[in-house]
Amino acid sequence: MSLSSGSCGNSYYLAWQPDEGADSYSPLARPVGILIDAGVSLRRLKRELGNAGADFSGVSAVLVTHDHMDHIRFLGSYCKRMAFPVYATPVLHHTLSNHPFTASYISSCRREFAEGEWTAIPLSGCPVTVEVRCFEVPHDATQTVGFAIRIDGHRFVIITDCGRMTPEAMEFAAKADTLVIESNYDPLMLRNGPYTAELKHRISGGFGHLSNDECAATVKAVWHSGLRNIFLCHLSENNNTLDLALEAVSGALESIGALSEVNLQALPRTFPSPFNIL
Repeated sequence: MSLSSGSCGNSYYLAWQPDEGADSYSPLARPVGILIDAGVSLRRLKRELGNAGADFSGVSAVLVTHDHMDHIRFLGSYCKRMAFPVYATPVLHHTLSNHPFTASYISSCRREFAEGEWTAIPLSGCPVTVEVRCFEVPHDATQTVGFAIRIDGHRFVIITDCGRMTPEAMEFAAKADTLVIESNYDPLMLRNGPYTAELKHRISGGFGHLSNDECAATVKAVWHSGLRNIFLCHLSENNNTLDLALEAVSGALESIGALSEVNLQALPRTFPSPFNIL
């Protein structure tokens, strides 16, 4: 479930769903899982998860992709009020320990990823363990990572705020059965839009964001028969439209005869997506 996906805030909830026959009074009657990034307020998190039939008390950890404000704006509040464990690289944790939004609250919540290894994250009161591997991607933050996540036999990969795809990112994407990938801007809209030349270069210069065309080329290159879900994330408000992003990627899938084989969606910028069963 995407809670928000764009420059106004980013946060995603990935959960293990109990069996339909679970006792409604059992702690496992509702989903339990992890958050990726903290770009929505705790109040909104509680409300949106509740509306979706989940519960914020089922959040077992927060994973941080990078230290830009649209991804960590409410992380300090999460630590202060809920003491969620926060998983990040040592480089990012050093930055978060000195950031005015997080410095006062994060030390007791600090959990580190080991470089080049899978990290096991237990889900609260649940027999399932989440395994996470982070991989670095180019972006103009202190450090930016994508995540490969294994949960109950599923392989979930998220790549957001990525200036260009790397061989390692391509390798993980090629093994995913669910891929969340940035499709930030349409090149023509960006070129003809109102942004300054400096900002346009920042977005498209290899350390900013993936265009629709770059996203489509990636999807075409990593496609395999096990890839069942593709979610396009972080669409620009000013330089993209939902239709343009979907058109680019669906065209790439259609060119290899794979369009009918996949659930393709563009995630909304400012409001939650439905709970997608993977």
